[in-house]
Amino acid sequence: MSSIWSIARKELSDSLRNRWLLAISLVFATLAMGIAWFGAAASGSIGYGNTPATIASLASLGIFLIPLIALLLAYDAIVGEDEGGTLLLLLTYPLTRGQLLLGKFLGHGLTLALATALGFGLAGLAIALLVDGVAVAPLLEALLRFILSSVLLGWGFVALAYLASVRVSEKPVAAGIALGVWFLFVLVFDLVLLGILVASKGAFNPDLLPWLLLLNPTDIYRLLNIVAFSDGGELTGVLSLGADLPFGPWGLWLALAVWTVVPFTAAWALFLKRRL
Repeated sequence: MSSIWSIARKELSDSLRNRWLLAISLVFATLAMGIAWFGAAASGSIGYGNTPATIASLASLGIFLIPLIALLLAYDAIVGEDEGGTLLLLLTYPLTRGQLLLGKFLGHGLTLALATALGFGLAGLAIALLVDGVAVAPLLEALLRFILSSVLLGWGFVALAYLASVRVSEKPVAAGIALGVWFLFVLVFDLVLLGILVASKGAFNPDLLPWLLLLNPTDIYRLLNIVAFSDGGELTGVLSLGADLPFGPWGLWLALAVWTVVPFTAAWALFLKRRL
């Protein structure tokens, strides 16, 4: 366990030295504050609206930003060490490949979790202090749920980045795969699902359709941060299928956690077979 923590501490230290942690925190805090105060500018009003609308807007932002940051943070975790000639050196220490991978994941995961909590936490603190009459307890509960789901979403994409990093032998290829993963889950998946719905003309089994949302971690993330404030009536587009899922928020939490465990386990298995 000490070996794993040593690797995690090194990754966290590198993130601090490279200003990753500070930069991500500032981006999250700035955008969260902007959405909280200017999110309703299109309707002619400026200022904090309400907690559900703010969390929904932050979730809409998070599905674009959090996966991208997670992928950029971790895509070169293994292939970068290999290209730099330090992977063999690391494995000469009393350290297994599994311990190395887990230590790196913990380091990157802690970086992302700290940046998310710090950035969005500062925005929540500003709302609580500056907005007159805001209900602090509901705001805190909603913000904690949002931060936790954002961290889980980020960890899932860190695990996907690791899967690419252990599979290829060149950093540009890993970066290309990471970008492709972002496009697939953030932009393409829902369009393809809508295309299937339209093209099938009702021939597709309707009982299967809601389960397809679980194949996309960003859809799970959006459902978690919208369903918490509604009974499903506010869901639109492909997300409206989520109202037919036979389980509640706890099932969505579990599904989002699975999106971290499964890709990381696959990356672990591939790393054990990787030739150095």
